[in-house]
Amino acid sequence: MCGICGYISKNRISEDNLRIMNDTMIHRGPDDSGVSVYEDKDGYSVGLAQRRLSILDLSPLGHQPMHSVNGRITIVFNGEIYNFLELKEELSDYPYKSHCDTEVIIAAYLKWGIDMVNHIHGMFAIAIYDRETSDVYLIRDRIGKKPLFYWIDGENLIFGSELKPIMKCPGFKGEIRTDVISRYLYQQYIIAPDTIFKDVYKLEAGGVLKFHLGEITKWKYWDVKKVYAEKSGDQIESYEEAKEGLKQRLKKAVADRMIADVPLGTFLSGGYDSSLVTAMAQEFSDKPVKTFCIGFGVPSYNEAEYAKEVAKHLGCEHTELYISEKEMFDLVNSIPQYYDEPFADNSQIPSMLVSKLAKKDVTVALSGDGGDEFFCGYNIYDNVRQAQQLEIPGAIVNAIGQIPVGSGKLLDKMPFRVRVVAGNRDKETKTQLVSKGYIDAARAFVLGDKQPVLFPIESSYGVKDFQVRRMLLDMDTYLPDDILVKMDRASMKYSLENRCPIMDTEVMEYSFRIPHKFKYFNGDKKHILKDIAYDYIPKELLNRPKTGFGVPMDQWLRGPLKDRLMDFSSTSFLKNQGLFDADFVSKFINNYAVNGDAGPATGANFSKIAWSFFIFQQWYDYYIN
Repeated sequence: MCGICGYISKNRISEDNLRIMNDTMIHRGPDDSGVSVYEDKDGYSVGLAQRRLSILDLSPLGHQPMHSVNGRITIVFNGEIYNFLELKEELSDYPYKSHCDTEVIIAAYLKWGIDMVNHIHGMFAIAIYDRETSDVYLIRDRIGKKPLFYWIDGENLIFGSELKPIMKCPGFKGEIRTDVISRYLYQQYIIAPDTIFKDVYKLEAGGVLKFHLGEITKWKYWDVKKVYAEKSGDQIESYEEAKEGLKQRLKKAVADRMIADVPLGTFLSGGYDSSLVTAMAQEFSDKPVKTFCIGFGVPSYNEAEYAKEVAKHLGCEHTELYISEKEMFDLVNSIPQYYDEPFADNSQIPSMLVSKLAKKDVTVALSGDGGDEFFCGYNIYDNVRQAQQLEIPGAIVNAIGQIPVGSGKLLDKMPFRVRVVAGNRDKETKTQLVSKGYIDAARAFVLGDKQPVLFPIESSYGVKDFQVRRMLLDMDTYLPDDILVKMDRASMKYSLENRCPIMDTEVMEYSFRIPHKFKYFNGDKKHILKDIAYDYIPKELLNRPKTGFGVPMDQWLRGPLKDRLMDFSSTSFLKNQGLFDADFVSKFINNYAVNGDAGPATGANFSKIAWSFFIFQQWYDYYIN
């Protein structure tokens, strides 16, 4: 686990410059660093750098950049290859010098070329330089667990695990893309391949980029919609077979992720996913597994008591910490430092706190991320099921609702939930149930061209069932660009590696073969996953309503953060900034912060957009001003 960066450029970038870029990620890799520059053909030079967090083979033999024995290949790598022991046995002809997975990637490339991406399983961002062909490859894992950014500057390419090394590259202009801001304000994150900067991109999950003497080609070796289409055609009709097959794959995924030369534990919230991962980890451990949980003083979203009971039942060594609102608030200022483009999912704050707690005792922590997306766990999946059932009545109500009434139309007078279902007519966004007022506000905030606020791609999945379609959409968008970004930056802030067994390649692909009726059974979300959890933990310890966590945004934005919010939204500040409609935003934020809504005519509470706007301005103040 670490951070990587580098370049392929005709513009000379010195080792000292590359070292400065690399050291912006010291939090990702405090144990070691390496910087190397190589001369290539046609005036190009290649620079590769890495900050290392030692997990496997703690000796200097794991140092990067790492070279093949024959000198042909150089690699920098962030992540873990979980099947490296099997590959090492298969590729036993290679004369290994270390015990780490990085060297196995080199052996795999020498054997299979870039097709080696289809042989390695894990979480990874990889840069490979092949001197023989003058090719440089950037590679990202299948679901996007590890980040990889790149900047195209003419015929030059600069890359990094974060934006910070790119921002420190000589000549970087840092021009902001205004067209992504409206979507960000609504979604609270920026989806790959876009970033906040012009000419800077995220390599998409399951993606490969090849740079050859100024020519760039890209492709995806693993794609959610394609793999789903392939695997779902081979459904497992027996529930018991599906359950046992999933259980065995989950157990192997957990066992693979327990291979480490440093202390390891789990995040344990007390919910189904983290409890199941912890139970399986304890099954493979000869001593109590270290578990970590943070608690809150508000009973409605505090699960710490449940986590403690689960840990006690499993025989784990449990650590919990109750945190105050002040401890959460104190982290607000550090958000732009570690989330180096605007990112406004406020659960990043408790994620940082639990990572800080775990880092005191372990260097690796397993989590239950991915269970909701692959096994139908979110409450929104109930809503889209209902929306599909109301599709025909909604169309009728929408037609009737166009009747003029006063200065508006009849639909505007109907209850909110009716308006959402009736107005849901776009076939490309059927499962993205929204308030039109939120979309209009997000678009009105920003000057210039704007992307669609929603993701108009649903027909590409070729799936009629709204729940399945929304799950696939979440796997393509929300999971890699929100959930995984949140946990990567939160854990790496404290130099902690986070591993997610449910997003193992075999588990993900097997989940597509499990009939949806086994996941959503008579209204019971994640049914098959819960059933496996009950094999380890009594039902009464787990069976309770799903709770979420959110910081008290309204209280903060209308309280201790109010002055900064008002400064960020003053017409003079906004006009000087040149990104937002100064008159609209100033009035909108004033109504929100002072009057308790975003407009006297609506009475609507727009805290989500207000928080996204505040986080954007905080980021802008930190990096641009």
